[in-house]
Amino acid sequence: MGASYETSPSSNRVDRIFEAFFQNNSTEPRQSFPARDATNPIGVAWRTLEAPDHFVPADRTLRLVQNRADIDISGPEFNFVRSIRVFNVQYARQYQAGNEGDCERSASVALGTYGTRGEFAWQRTSITALPTAHTGLERWGQNCPGIYHRSVFVDWRDYEGHYGFEQVNY
Repeated sequence: MGASYETSPSSNRVDRIFEAFFQNNSTEPRQSFPARDATNPIGVAWRTLEAPDHFVPADRTLRLVQNRADIDISGPEFNFVRSIRVFNVQYARQYQAGNEGDCERSASVALGTYGTRGEFAWQRTSITALPTAHTGLERWGQNCPGIYHRSVFVDWRDYEGHYGFEQVNY
């Protein structure tokens, strides 16, 4: 069902406002959005009066920006972004094993950081690289107490240089 508003030409200001609002010309800007049913997330459909309006599905949005960082954050005003570190302690375990009471230790820790182009990258690291603010592994390496720990730890320095952190154990 379509609706339109037509007036006869007049000099009335109210009528002229309605004419301006409801004029049916195709001078509106055309925008592109990923097509809803495209198998390629880069596929686009032109937004026109004939095409339906819809938002980009969240999973497509993520694919569009994944593996791309096209901003320059190398300047000193972005020090706070480059200071963000994400530690993923996938696991850290320590226990006594065997008849001899040998201490078995193993851990998997990754460090994520931002580069000068805004890209985020992971690299393997060790328990010793964790900041002192991290909790849960204080007795690591001491007389082999039983420890099993998993966490994500994020720390940063804000634009004034103040230290902040957050830890989530799981």
